[in-house]
Amino acid sequence: MSELHILPANHSLRGTIRVPADKSISHRAAILGALADGDLHVENFLPSQTTQATVNCLRGLGAEIEQPDPNTLVIRGHGLRGLRESNDVLFCEGSGTTMRLLAGICAGQDFLSILDGTPALKRRPMARVVNPLREMGATILARDGGRLPPLAIRGGHLRGIDSTLPVASAQVKSALLLAGLFADAPTTVCEPGPSRDHTERMLRAFGVRVEPVAPGNSASAICVSPTSDLRLLLSDFRSLPSITIPADFSSAAFFIVAALLVPRSELRIERVGVNPTRTGLLDVLRAMGADIVLEGEHEQGNEPVADVVIRASDLRGVEVGGDTVVRMIDEFPIFAVAATQAQGETIVHDAAELRVKESDRIATVVTELRALGARIGPQLDGFVVEGPTPLRSAVVDSHGDHRLAMALAVAGLVAEGEVVVKNVECIDDSFPGFAELMCQVGANLSTKGH
Repeated sequence: MSELHILPANHSLRGTIRVPADKSISHRAAILGALADGDLHVENFLPSQTTQATVNCLRGLGAEIEQPDPNTLVIRGHGLRGLRESNDVLFCEGSGTTMRLLAGICAGQDFLSILDGTPALKRRPMARVVNPLREMGATILARDGGRLPPLAIRGGHLRGIDSTLPVASAQVKSALLLAGLFADAPTTVCEPGPSRDHTERMLRAFGVRVEPVAPGNSASAICVSPTSDLRLLLSDFRSLPSITIPADFSSAAFFIVAALLVPRSELRIERVGVNPTRTGLLDVLRAMGADIVLEGEHEQGNEPVADVVIRASDLRGVEVGGDTVVRMIDEFPIFAVAATQAQGETIVHDAAELRVKESDRIATVVTELRALGARIGPQLDGFVVEGPTPLRSAVVDSHGDHRLAMALAVAGLVAEGEVVVKNVECIDDSFPGFAELMCQVGANLSTKGH
């Protein structure tokens, strides 16, 4: 097991950096490339354990995917009907995105697929994907009455449906939109609020008809029409069909908060994806008084991209709930760290989804930040933080959650002694090279193994 040892920052964090590619978009580029007709080059792919799980599962389904270097995929697509039954279980590692999105793809295939994963993934709920896919016509078996992995899917002959999700979820929505490509009629997915829209943007880039509809009652709905083929209409290079993945906002978030909290810091993070369905944290931090500026905004592969410039700021407490929660669902561990240093009370509610992430992120964030001295208490659907709090030296644990591990490392930069974060191998799930990049901008981190 590896540990991160963090000493308080004794000077400002400064520099111009790039963080790894967007994990969500990397998954989707690999999947749609495998379903497309013809070759696709994916540049700036994220080579993490979870995205590699998607690539390996697609290869198991017969997709031809070459990886000339860790950050580049060359996919030779054989079309929507070009996949074949795997000779083995499709092992999704610990990736909920891999399992849920591939469930949508496998539901459209006229053969048997078995999706499995790590013990942690076997605990993650799948009923919200399984039930509507069954309604579309797929046969799916799963543990605990269809609630838990592994999933055994025999698909094909799907019908278009109107599905209303109880909780806004980009993964569930994406699974249904992908299944909808194979259906006999349009499929509409309605959510109680807007979730990230990377799948819709990329489907449109491949020529699929994806349109918003007006469901009323402040909900958000999208309709996908069946198609016979996928071909990339947009290309970042004129000579060949290519997609370039922007930098991951969720990875940038750790450096954004670090620069806000460490006095006199100033960082520029280049070419970050600033899709508004992902930047709820940006809006909330600005409401707290953060000095954050976007520069050079432009479109890259149907996604908005910009340089993010951050300067150290005094923060004040806020209340977070409603639609904003969905737009920052992956950023709550690092947001909680920011809240410990903000003046006054910060309240988070409507975030019960945090309990079914890589860890129960309400329970684990509260437990580990309390160990560092934070005044933070759990709620059923969120937490309450009283700040500012001087954080102290402690040994804390990631609970196998990559975002919690990195958030605790950032907390160590403003603590009053050494902070040790245990079980940090999980950081490679989304951010290979995290510790090295932190050191590059002036942080004092070291990794030690056992």
